[in-house]
Amino acid sequence: MIEHPYLIAFALIEQKTTRAMPLGGKSLKHVIPSEFQPGQAGEGLAMELLMRVFQRSEDAPLRRAAGENSLFLVLIPMEYLQDKIPLIKSEWLKSGDNKKFFSQLYDLCEGVWALNFSKGHGIQFSRLDKD
Repeated sequence: MIEHPYLIAFALIEQKTTRAMPLGGKSLKHVIPSEFQPGQAGEGLAMELLMRVFQRSEDAPLRRAAGENSLFLVLIPMEYLQDKIPLIKSEWLKSGDNKKFFSQLYDLCEGVWALNFSKGHGIQFSRLDKD
């Protein structure tokens, strides 16, 4: 059980020939049980991140770097923000190895949710399980 939960929104994108990983996060008062969705906290984080990514598209076209799983949320202990997340982010920016990146995230997380949009249903969270 996480004592100080932190929700992070990630976007895995490519712009021109460069990988980028914009992210944003917020601390939570309570852990989101794995069977539930991130709710309003997740939607707010996703909207903020999508606006930043959208603004970035003025510089050059963007491409999702991990297909349908390019925009996602994770729930982690706050103590991983300073040491673990920067290391796996740096490694992904250099290698682009999505499988290894997600594997490393799963080792840290209590939950991973992909965000997708479907007409008529809006933004939907789908829980991603470790392969």
